[in-house]
Amino acid sequence: MLQQLSDAELEIMKIVWENPSKVTLFPYIMEGLAARGKPCQKNTLIVLLSRLMNKGYLNAQKIGRRNEYTTLISETEYQTAQTKNFVNKIYEGNVNDLVCNLISGDLLSEEEYLELKKLLEKGRER
Repeated sequence: MLQQLSDAELEIMKIVWENPSKVTLFPYIMEGLAARGKPCQKNTLIVLLSRLMNKGYLNAQKIGRRNEYTTLISETEYQTAQTKNFVNKIYEGNVNDLVCNLISGDLLSEEEYLELKKLLEKGRER
């Protein structure tokens, strides 16, 4: 089971996941946070990256004086785990109740509703 991420840790992971390179460097993360309007002090970022490594989300390889960070958990794996956790916590594991709430609560746009309908139809064909 994946450990929960704080909002700050999640912001860092989003930057790492969005990086087209397999390896992410410290300055790239600093710049990414600043570009998102969430600048971070160097020491704070070091602590957050250390936490992400301890939680098993990142690996760091020291090359000279710098760390090269690689992900150990994909964004899809994280989203799936968080979705399962949410459904279990809020809907007691009942996905049907989640979908009903999305539809009846007007939480889906027309396009999203049609896309969901297509996905359900494809699933039925399997």
